[in-house]
Amino acid sequence: MNQEQIKGQFDQLKGKIKQTWGRLSDDDIALYNGHQDEFFGKVEEVYGIAKEEAQERLRDLQESGSNRAA
Repeated sequence: MNQEQIKGQFDQLKGKIKQTWGRLSDDDIALYNGHQDEFFGKVEEVYGIAKEEAQERLRDLQESGSNRAA
C-alpha cells in the first residue's frame, strides 16, 4: 500500500468521524493520527462516553469502510 492509498483511507475515516462525532474540531480529529489517547480523551470530554466505547465505535466505522472496498 502506498502513501497516497494510506492518506486516502485516513481521509475517508476522518469523514466518518466527523459524521459520528460532529462536535469535534478538525484539530481534535487530527489527534487520531499519532495521538490516539488524546483523541479518545477529547471524545470522552465532549460526548461523555468511555474510551473503550469510543474505540469500539471507531472500529465499527473502520470495518464498515473496509467491507465496502472488498
